[in-house]
Amino acid sequence: MGHHLHEHGHDTGGGTPGWLPPALLLLAASGAYLLLVRRARHRNPVLGWSRWRTGFFLGGIVLLGLALLPPVAPFAHEDFRGHMAQHLLIGMYAPLALVLAAPVTLLLRTLPASRGRGLTAVLHSLPARVIAHPAVGLALSTGGLAVLYFTPLYNAISADPAAHWLLHAHFLLSGCLFAHAIAGPDPAPARPGVRARLVYLGVAIAAHAVISQLMYGGFWVDIHAPVGEVQGGAEIMYYGGDLAELLLAAALVATWRPEPRRVAGRGVTGRGAGPGGVPARNVSGGS
Repeated sequence: MGHHLHEHGHDTGGGTPGWLPPALLLLAASGAYLLLVRRARHRNPVLGWSRWRTGFFLGGIVLLGLALLPPVAPFAHEDFRGHMAQHLLIGMYAPLALVLAAPVTLLLRTLPASRGRGLTAVLHSLPARVIAHPAVGLALSTGGLAVLYFTPLYNAISADPAAHWLLHAHFLLSGCLFAHAIAGPDPAPARPGVRARLVYLGVAIAAHAVISQLMYGGFWVDIHAPVGEVQGGAEIMYYGGDLAELLLAAALVATWRPEPRRVAGRGVTGRGAGPGGVPARNVSGGS
């Protein structure tokens, strides 16, 4: 394996520090979320908004800041181990925290009724159902790793700053899709049951393990970096990925709601039934 070089520089055009744009973007996202929280509490003081969810969002922003700002970002540009740590923060840890913040639910509570109905219609549309399926998130997040590290794609992206930022966006969005499909508290009308989601999560765990072990052994891997860096990155991926997936499994258990039980010769039990024994509709897909 050749030496791994992808210095992007730390200044953009006009002498602007390279860390400034992502820092401003993260601050703007935090401000927008807090503004929506304030509006939600003002519109419904009794219902309010969970401080835990607010904490999850801010925690996700902090994790993204840790990944995209110094000292991790420069280290990721110089060392494959830094790249892998950055990948885990952007693609696994931050998405879980952001998803648990329930941003869509917050938006629905603050939008006018007509716009809220429009957003709900979008969430129930066929494209949204397809995109939100665990198989799609699994293919984009975990499947994308095999394409990235076992083809020349990683080396090509490393030499192009714009492509590298697109890779960050892919890690973040695909990670959010998978975390939402597995354990998100936001509405997901087409979300499969708990058993199916556990299967998808198990596949992701196995795939991460296989990819990291192949990477450690140098099988089919196409990364221009010293062997020690690649093996160190593989270890970070193996152990750090396991921890992230255990946290996702814990979130699945924490956000799971049991389906109504049926009684022989009767309708459903009182628990989970609406007035008059009518089953309560589960619009969130078991979340």
